[in-house]
Amino acid sequence: MSRIGNNPVAIPTGVTVEIKDNVITVKGKLGELTQEYSDVAIKVEDGNAFVERPSDAKDHRAKHGLYRSLINNMIKGVSTGWTKELELVGVGYRATNQGQKLDLAIGYSHNIVLEIAPEVKVEAIAEKGKNPVIKLTSHDKQLVGQVAAKIRGFRKPEPYKGKGIKFVGEQLRRKAGKSA
Repeated sequence: MSRIGNNPVAIPTGVTVEIKDNVITVKGKLGELTQEYSDVAIKVEDGNAFVERPSDAKDHRAKHGLYRSLINNMIKGVSTGWTKELELVGVGYRATNQGQKLDLAIGYSHNIVLEIAPEVKVEAIAEKGKNPVIKLTSHDKQLVGQVAAKIRGFRKPEPYKGKGIKFVGEQLRRKAGKSA
């Protein structure tokens, strides 16, 4: 029995959900998202979306919770949006943006210029005395996570000094240096 898949997904006002030919489309004030699905039945009634599986087969049970979570993320995305914040920890690490171009100075011999997808709004925040922060916002949770992971992959935090690009609030596992 799937505990996640059995929960109904509440559809807030201003969000429309359409189901046609195994494709679910969610429209809201922030945008529109589509997702293909298979092996489950999706019904919309009384302001809720329900995901039902045809049998207790292993792949049906797995997809039951998966598609319920994906639909929930789509509905939350088009109504409130998703945000990820990355922090640059290190001396001389800087981030600036002009439109959708993100310019990173993270200790290499050259700056890294990254063209961000138009669906993702990027903002580089630099306050005096604090580490620079990159704020990514979009209605698509998967896309925000993918862009954030790509940026973090340029300079992952290292365990000794903690230098690198990390998510805001991420707890790093630190190691002790060599003892002399």
